Amino acid sequence: MIREIDEFVDAVQFSICTLVTDQNEYRTMVDSFRKAGFNDETSEFIFIDNSKGNKYDAYAGLNKMISVSSGKYIVLCHQDIELNYDNKEKLISRIAEIDSIDKSWAILSNAGGLHLKKRVERMYYPHKEMNMGPFPFKVKSVDENFILLKKEANLGLSHDLSGFHLYGTDLCIHAYTAGYSAWVIDFALLHKSTGNINESFYTNKRELIAKYTKAFQSRYIRSTCTTLYISGNWLYTLTMNSRFFIFINKAVRKLRRAFNSSYYY
Repeated sequence: MIREIDEFVDAVQFSICTLVTDQNEYRTMVDSFRKAGFNDETSEFIFIDNSKGNKYDAYAGLNKMISVSSGKYIVLCHQDIELNYDNKEKLISRIAEIDSIDKSWAILSNAGGLHLKKRVERMYYPHKEMNMGPFPFKVKSVDENFILLKKEANLGLSHDLSGFHLYGTDLCIHAYTAGYSAWVIDFALLHKSTGNINESFYTNKRELIAKYTKAFQSRYIRSTCTTLYISGNWLYTLTMNSRFFIFINKAVRKLRRAFNSSYYY
């Protein structure tokens, strides 16, 4: 079944969600999925029509499609991919493989990266094949051409970011902080584009870095029953959570408030 975003449907195995700017290319994509075994009994195809202008950017649009998806697995994919190599049964077997390795997975993709240099990718482009393993491989970021989410993980994209780039990285950060993992699997498909690195990409990159710099900054947090210090540095965490430093920080803040109060009188 192909449905626009606000049409209701019963639960299925796969929800395939796509932002569409070219209806002909999208139909070709859907046809390739159906030939690969994603029929109306097991799958739904949800799209947002951006062909006459951007109703939604990727962050807002994919969040909306995720929220209305009924599938056990949610696939976020580009309109310019085709399943000309591996099929639904192959994907199900890859899911089962990860289930046996890591029950805490939430994201699967065919391409991604881990640190400064490690990149894994299983994809065909019009003039080359990418087979950079090993597979499966746990990563910290995934490519946006094909992302499979486990629905029960309840992942979504940031509401304070926008644009069309790096939402795969954003999803992986959400998964990691929620206790889930992301993997690249051996699932080959055709991707007719090699990506578009332009000024909007670098804008999205700066915004994502700024968001998580703020989100993960070292800080004290006061709950109703305790005070705790959060930091990415283990030594800071150990030191600042000691009773002595908590006492000192409370005393300093109290003095600051007293000083600021007297300053204005």
